[in-house]
Amino acid sequence: MVISVLSPDQEIFSGEITSVKVPGTTGQFEVLQNHAPIVAALAEGSVRIKKANGETLNFDIRKGFIEVLYNEVSLLVQVSDEG
Repeated sequence: MVISVLSPDQEIFSGEITSVKVPGTTGQFEVLQNHAPIVAALAEGSVRIKKANGETLNFDIRKGFIEVLYNEVSLLVQVSDEG
């Protein structure tokens, strides 16, 4: 499964993953290989990406959208300020 994570300012991550957990507007949910097609709004919270090499990438968002179609995941997010 491949993912592309974009914010208005930059590409945050793009590559092969095994799963992604996101903060949906009605609660967290996880997307795995062969997930049904979905488009959903995201709320403020943490995103956890498990890369294909076993590493985990975590970051916080304010809001965004996720689209899943044919094992391709697109995350369009506004990242929380660091600091």
